[in-house]
Amino acid sequence: MEKQMQDIVTVYAEATPNPASMKFVASRMLLPNDSADFRTRESATDSPLATALFELPFVKGVFIMNNFVSVTKNDDYEWFDLIADLRGFVTEWIEAGKPVVNPKKALSPEEETEVERKIRQLLEDHVKPAVEMDGGAIDFKSFENGVVTVQMKGSCSGCPSSTMTLKAGIENLLKRMVPEVQAVEAEAV
Repeated sequence: MEKQMQDIVTVYAEATPNPASMKFVASRMLLPNDSADFRTRESATDSPLATALFELPFVKGVFIMNNFVSVTKNDDYEWFDLIADLRGFVTEWIEAGKPVVNPKKALSPEEETEVERKIRQLLEDHVKPAVEMDGGAIDFKSFENGVVTVQMKGSCSGCPSSTMTLKAGIENLLKRMVPEVQAVEAEAV
């Protein structure tokens, strides 16, 4: 009986601030310590799960991180009609033990300045948890001439409120905590 309880996978759907995206949270870790963002069917070749999701006619984007998958739908469909099928699809995928993302080759860490380390740490500690709760992710890209460039992924990519989050939240935090920061910009995905 103990073994059978461990094999049960539960998945629930959770709304995100982006009305076109829905977060499907699993009772198992899918992609620990990393994220994978696929905005097109062609970009999903490194993820068997994303490739399979793109076979569904309504899927416009897939984002995988920790224990959740955020799916972005086409405007022609309503979530009410899709949630049960997507929950079932993700549950069956995980229960079958199918691969989520193909392993990546390790990249060597780049040399970082003290300011870049501070920025990364602030994003990691204060911004990343909130963004993940909304079904997305934020990646630090660069810091040049006072401008921090980040990439918004998952449900945050294309979300109507992501610009406000970026300017009112992230930019204000970084300017206050790191005097060298003058602005924060989002890199297009």
